[in-house]
Amino acid sequence: MNSFELAVRSVVRKPVKSMLLFLIVFTISLFLLSGMASKDASIATQDKARQAIGAGFLLAENEANRHIRIDEVLNRLGKNTEGSLDGVHVEKMELAGGTSWGISTDNSFETLQMADIEKIASVPEISDYNITTAVTAVNPVNFSRIEDDDTDQSSDMGGVSLIGNKKMEMDSNVLSGNVTIKEGRMIQAEDSDVCVISKELAEKNHLSLGDRLTFNDYHDREHSTVCEASIVGIYEVKQKMTPYMSGDTYRSENVIFTDLDFPEKAEGNKGNPLYEKAYFKVRDVDQYDSVKEIIRKVEIDWERYDLIDHNGNLDIMSSNFNDLEKSSQILIFVVLGSSCVILILVFLFWMKNRGKEIGIFLALGTPKIKILGQILLEAMLIATMAMLLSFALAPGVSKVAANYLVEQQVQQEKEQDLLDEGKVAKPFEELEQTVTGVTVDVSLQMLLFDSICISILIIFSVGVCGILVIRRNPKDIFSEMS
Repeated sequence: MNSFELAVRSVVRKPVKSMLLFLIVFTISLFLLSGMASKDASIATQDKARQAIGAGFLLAENEANRHIRIDEVLNRLGKNTEGSLDGVHVEKMELAGGTSWGISTDNSFETLQMADIEKIASVPEISDYNITTAVTAVNPVNFSRIEDDDTDQSSDMGGVSLIGNKKMEMDSNVLSGNVTIKEGRMIQAEDSDVCVISKELAEKNHLSLGDRLTFNDYHDREHSTVCEASIVGIYEVKQKMTPYMSGDTYRSENVIFTDLDFPEKAEGNKGNPLYEKAYFKVRDVDQYDSVKEIIRKVEIDWERYDLIDHNGNLDIMSSNFNDLEKSSQILIFVVLGSSCVILILVFLFWMKNRGKEIGIFLALGTPKIKILGQILLEAMLIATMAMLLSFALAPGVSKVAANYLVEQQVQQEKEQDLLDEGKVAKPFEELEQTVTGVTVDVSLQMLLFDSICISILIIFSVGVCGILVIRRNPKDIFSEMS
């Protein structure tokens, strides 16, 4: 009778011990596969605002290049020379402490170039785009702004803030989900001389849809041209927008969204806009990286700009679950460590209960390595059957394990938010991300790794136990049994 037949007979002859090892190896294999699958799980989240965004790119001014351009203009003007050139203005001022030189820039120098924006927008892979003006302070003529009576207004402009958009629905405040429409509608590209005001501003001035607001330049409230905009919407916020700078002019309730051209008219700069950023929406989020390369090839002065990734919900793994991989790794290490201890104890139990059999083999002169090989063969036979069953059940069990780990992560996030509530200041209310699905794949590499790990564990455990038992001579084994 060969070794394999002996192994089969031994497994069948001792069903309780065989079943014990089978269940242990089966459990180890499932836990290992679940840990590995959870580590590589894809977590799909639903974030309504970000789903609406899809993915896109933000074009903004490069600050380093801005300083370079100012220096170039100053060199062309000449050292210690008053004057204006290409939107840069140099003024000599005589102060008590001596002569000082003031340098300022106007909209023509600071603005993003419309021609460059349109070149990027013409890329076929861009489905839509928006242009947003800088926050513009203006004087409210026929209505009152919201003020804090306890705040010193001596250094404030005493105005309100305008933010112009080509399409308000693509403004960053709207895309973040912080600003929503309470009444009316958002501003569209074809609109002219329209605005959307805050709920608080409407209530204070008893304003409603269709009413007209008037504004002018706060530098010259008496003589500057008055511009008029019709209210088409009233918005509300989940949490107050972060002020552009200090003062009630820039407080959240005094922010008014307008069409793209209105801010320049209201501040007396008609025909001289100040476009602060442009957002480009990608048609197919799966082509995000390739679209970026295409945009980079558009012939504009790229040194002047920063192209900022604005991924929205492109990444499948939500930022809320950054610890999932770490949790899965810990699970794998715990399983491997505990499995080694359990298997050593099991094989010690095996060999002690087979002491008489081992003693007889040793007395008959059977090599110790052959006896160990026979026990190892039996163990591998049982382990193989256990692993095959675990492979069949692994996808379902791994999905359950991954879902459990994700739920734990969500719970931890909620508990942490409760602990941090009131302690951490946030610029706006964070949007809730809801898990809509966890995708788990058990790959061939995982099965191979699982098989190798369990085989190594069994070989190591049998070897350790064999050294403890078989190193003794038959006489000692029989005397201990008697």
